[in-house]
Amino acid sequence: MFIVTGATGHLGRGIVQHLSIRVSPERIRASVRDPGRAEGFSDLGVDVRRGNFADPAALAEAFDGAKQILIVSADKLGEEALSLHRAAIAAAREAGARRILYTSHMGAREDSPFAPAAQHWTTERNLQAIGIPFTALRHGFYAESCLHMIGDGLKVGELRVPEDGPVSWTARADLAEADAAILASDGGWDGITPPLTSREALTMAELAAIASEVLGREVRHTVVSDNEWVMAKIASGMPAIYAEMLLGSFRAARRGDFAETDPLLGKVLGRSPISMRDIIAATVR
Repeated sequence: MFIVTGATGHLGRGIVQHLSIRVSPERIRASVRDPGRAEGFSDLGVDVRRGNFADPAALAEAFDGAKQILIVSADKLGEEALSLHRAAIAAAREAGARRILYTSHMGAREDSPFAPAAQHWTTERNLQAIGIPFTALRHGFYAESCLHMIGDGLKVGELRVPEDGPVSWTARADLAEADAAILASDGGWDGITPPLTSREALTMAELAAIASEVLGREVRHTVVSDNEWVMAKIASGMPAIYAEMLLGSFRAARRGDFAETDPLLGKVLGRSPISMRDIIAATVR
């Protein structure tokens, strides 16, 4: 049995859909916090069970009979995220899983100024200590996160951002498809993967230039101070904790944490990954 957690999220749902093409749907189980949101899975023939990292009893039932479990990282910060990941890993071990897969992040390192990257690094260490085969899928930085950060700027024609560095922005849909392919494979993926990324790493200045071409109008790139950027985000309604977290991504990018690219994603997909040019173009159609 292949288990996918967080299966009603954008990434998890995509993984389940692609996995159902590669293996018999009867061999797939979607572990979700709210089964009422798992519409469509039953039509595919996928088993749906309630699974919550914070509920050991439910998680044990969701993981029962697992051969491989793909743990989609929790959308939380700090110790809460780490605790939830530890609970999921422990439940996978207790269920007798032969392999645990985990959606990690490129640039994961203990001292990262980008809080999620530091959390992923710690969870990778916890996986290494569990004593069973694991695969840490080091995802490229989601292109959707980039659009979240610069979407308003694209509309008004100016990207007002802190000093940055190149980032290999990667489409979440590509990563979902690749995760499914790796999950369905017969092995050879033990340990931490090379970064699963798009073909190019881009700075904000380069994104502004691309957007200008795609939109047919100028999109300026203006560097502002870290504090000015955070204050503007908070003033627009973003909670301070998330504004500071996103600022951390700029700080990590400055030192090159997200600049690496690798051909692995394209090899797994059997095609070129979706480019940021295509993603920006799709947002204005």
